[in-house]
Amino acid sequence: MVLAQLGGTITRAIQQMSNATIIDEKVLNECLNEINRALLNADVQFQLVRNMQNNIKRIVNIEDLAAGHNKRRIIQQAIFNELCNMLDPGKPAFTPKKGKTSIIMFVGLQGSGKTTTCTKYAYYHQKKGWKPALVCADTFRAGAFDQLKQNATKAKIPFYGSYTESDPVKIAVEGVETFKKENCDLIIVDTSGRHKQEAALFEEMRQVSEATKPDLIVFVMDSSIGQAAFDQAQAFKQSVPVGAVIVTKMDGHAKGGGALSAVAATKSPVIFIGTGEHMDEFEVFDVKPFVSRLLGMGDWSGFMDKIHEVVPKDQQPELLQKLSEGNFTLRIMYEQFQNILKMGPIGQVFSMLPGFSSELMPKGQEKESQAKIKRYMTMMDSMTNEELDSSNPKIMNDSRIMRIARGSGRHVREVMEMLEEYKRLAKIWSKMKGLKIPTRGDMNMRSRNMNAQHMSRVLPPQMLKQIGGMGGLQNLMKQMGSGKDMMGMFGGGDS
Repeated sequence: MVLAQLGGTITRAIQQMSNATIIDEKVLNECLNEINRALLNADVQFQLVRNMQNNIKRIVNIEDLAAGHNKRRIIQQAIFNELCNMLDPGKPAFTPKKGKTSIIMFVGLQGSGKTTTCTKYAYYHQKKGWKPALVCADTFRAGAFDQLKQNATKAKIPFYGSYTESDPVKIAVEGVETFKKENCDLIIVDTSGRHKQEAALFEEMRQVSEATKPDLIVFVMDSSIGQAAFDQAQAFKQSVPVGAVIVTKMDGHAKGGGALSAVAATKSPVIFIGTGEHMDEFEVFDVKPFVSRLLGMGDWSGFMDKIHEVVPKDQQPELLQKLSEGNFTLRIMYEQFQNILKMGPIGQVFSMLPGFSSELMPKGQEKESQAKIKRYMTMMDSMTNEELDSSNPKIMNDSRIMRIARGSGRHVREVMEMLEEYKRLAKIWSKMKGLKIPTRGDMNMRSRNMNAQHMSRVLPPQMLKQIGGMGGLQNLMKQMGSGKDMMGMFGGGDS
């Protein structure tokens, strides 16, 4: 996934610093230089990188820190906070309200995935109970209306456009008026893609904005845009009042640091990220959990939201109960594989689970991992109830393994590989035993009362060491105050 390489490099730099016997100015500088190189290689603007380094050095003054301070934890928290600040302009975007008509205008470079993103945005809100509609005011690109029409039809969202009218302002105004009469509460206007050298198209964009008076203008940016991101985003901001950013194509292998630059240029928050071509491959963007996942720390709150989204309501208490009991059977593995396949792009889901990602899903091999999970499920379909419900792997003797291989049409070695995967996941699952996992809506109170002893069992030793052992963990839980912040930042994470 985009930025995964950046996250890996930053994590390694922090880990190397943690391995040092004494944290002094030299060790801090080496760590920061490594992080700077990683950010610059990922196409983050030079000025942003320099500002981040200066801010960290101002916060972390090695000479002023008394011997009793945990320097590693202070440095790590400063890096985490600065990455969050880089992605958070400090002001929320306009939020549409159900039942009240909101007009959202989408702008961006040609080829950034703007038309697809308009439909994803509409589809996301439709699922939440809004009544969205799409207006195609892109008369510049041949086939733009056809694409929007096809997407909207598939998602069952009303749309407006014209094959004959060439004035985008007229189409936009007519479309907005039409859907206002139909009591649509979210009217999304798609505009022509452009870049900062195209003065005429920028003028057209201003005219559409003035005519439709949108409540929010969203700048759509391709994650692979690179160093040009800052200048392009700034050009849009100077022409129309951009109020939010959506970053697309976050499922690719581009460097993606331009996303950080666009936030700084527009001084507007990222509200969603596109993580694939399908309609539901669209995530709400939340800064702290995103940075946690970027640094390989997991995101429990995001995982909990996914569970509440896709696991049937009547099954949720049972699943959370099983998690807290720590007993893992092959049937539970089968059920969780079913849920994971429902949860959307498998990479997103595993990146939320500390410990799972590196074990089952190597970077860049999401499709192969998905196929592997389906093969495992086929093998488990050939198992007896006794085999599926036992938490003792020793019952799987040679004759049972051969029978399962024959029944599923797979090789014996593949069945053995699946059983090894089960043992690995069972080991991780067992760490959850006794952990009070908060339900959505109860996240703050429950996680504030979480027992630090249980949390320490979920955290890997290396990470526990980085935050100052049990004492550091208890202090951190007090400092963070909000349980969601803590879950988002450390999420039981693995680095």
